[in-house]
Amino acid sequence: MSDKVLRGTLEALLFVTDEPLPAGRVARLLELDEAEVVAALDELAREYASDERGFQLREVAGGWRLYTHPAFHHVVERMVLSWDTRRLSQAALEALAVIAYHQPVSRQGVNAVRGVNSEAVISSLVEKGLVREVGKDRAQGNAVIYGTTRTFLEKFGLKDISELPPLEEFAPDAATETAIRERLNAIEGPDAHDDTDEDDESIATVD
Repeated sequence: MSDKVLRGTLEALLFVTDEPLPAGRVARLLELDEAEVVAALDELAREYASDERGFQLREVAGGWRLYTHPAFHHVVERMVLSWDTRRLSQAALEALAVIAYHQPVSRQGVNAVRGVNSEAVISSLVEKGLVREVGKDRAQGNAVIYGTTRTFLEKFGLKDISELPPLEEFAPDAATETAIRERLNAIEGPDAHDDTDEDDESIATVD
């Protein structure tokens, strides 16, 4: 397969996929070496970036996917907000941030950080596929503990959880951060999270 045909094939697959496209899957589909596919994807990504296209090709959540260019997000946002009824509320964003940075964490842990009952917003996040149950916490009477999902990585354009911005960038001051950590420790105890579901590869955790 020529480079031109391969690049065209990759673009066609990228435009029709509704999830990150793994290079290995493409290689098997086209009966090519995976390294050849990765090299072609890298070249496409560089081309889109150098040409300042309205979209970018990025590696996220174990695969490759097209995203709109950040320079045009303000325009895209105005259009999307006119029909997107599944936007996250401020409360949902707060709960999602707590779970993303402290996972695995119980509902009580989220409540402790936010200072309000988060049961409804966590249920909403689960429904949207951004959060899932990852196990039970024996230290809290087998309370359900939550973590982010593969969909979370995809929606936020992250390769893995380690690409989240440092938490310190969002903490108002050291005292606030200390208070949050103390609340979590008081709720969860030193032996929290001993019974997590470690066999599920779809759980998004920091290596």
